[in-house]
Amino acid sequence: MLHRFYSYLLKNQVILALFLIAAGWLLLQTRGIITSIFIAYIINAALLPVVKYLRNKKVPHFFAVLIPYIGIAIVVFLIIFPLVPFLIDQVKALLGGLPSYIKQAADVSGLTVDATQIQSYVTREVNSIGSNAFSVTSKVFGGLFSTLTVLVVSFYLILYHERFKENIAHLFHKNDRERVLSTLSLIDEKLGAWLTGQVLLSLFIGVITWAALSIIGFPYALPLGILAGILEIVPTIGPILSAIPAIVVALTVSPPLAIIIALIYFGIQMIENNVLVPKIMQRAVGLNPVLVIVAVMIGANLLGVLGALLAVPFVSFLIVLFNGLSEE
Repeated sequence: MLHRFYSYLLKNQVILALFLIAAGWLLLQTRGIITSIFIAYIINAALLPVVKYLRNKKVPHFFAVLIPYIGIAIVVFLIIFPLVPFLIDQVKALLGGLPSYIKQAADVSGLTVDATQIQSYVTREVNSIGSNAFSVTSKVFGGLFSTLTVLVVSFYLILYHERFKENIAHLFHKNDRERVLSTLSLIDEKLGAWLTGQVLLSLFIGVITWAALSIIGFPYALPLGILAGILEIVPTIGPILSAIPAIVVALTVSPPLAIIIALIYFGIQMIENNVLVPKIMQRAVGLNPVLVIVAVMIGANLLGVLGALLAVPFVSFLIVLFNGLSEE
């Protein structure tokens, strides 16, 4: 079915050009929906090994799918939510003092900055944070409704995973269906390994950054640790961006402290790059650093921060798909 459609398009170049334009326009108009589905698919891929483990333990299929979601909900409500009010206060205090920190750091470095513009920008950001946990949580997850939608879609993707794969395979010629199923399984493995690895790396970077800053008595250790954990998802440039606020704050105390903070961040990244990434991310798709940077820039331009975060798994998805379907 699908291969006949491809053959028809290739033989009719005008129709092919119109089809590509229409497909591009449709993708642009529905990019928000497609992004949500892609996130749901990544979650589905990451939870599949847990579901398969529970199924091997004779847990009924529905409950094997439901249990991981219940576990995630318990972690969120018992661990993450109680930290939100304290984190709000810390973030607001950091943002509120940031203009003076930047001004002092610039003076130490011999630079000139416009403190008025910085103060105006930071004030807007502080006011936009909100005063309660629900508001902040909504901003972080892009809205409660969108979050629930993604979780529900991922739940049904796992619940009917095998049927979903079979339906996709039947769009291809019967001689290609085995290869399609194999490619879909490889995509599940790679995307699941990416998300699992990124969660572990982000947790490690966030916790060790918070611990290191707390040990030396550095202010705002918790929000800086969380920032480091979140930006860990953005490859190459994320760790650099996470270190900037800490170094700016340190410069207001003394240049030697700023050097110590920079060394702490550098040491953490050395441990990650030489120990953790080879161990944790060995099953994930490896990409050329230049390709990663270009993908992140394009993703950020199209979808902002979310696009930058999803750029690497999306490119990995495309590469696995192309390699799997192009094999003879």
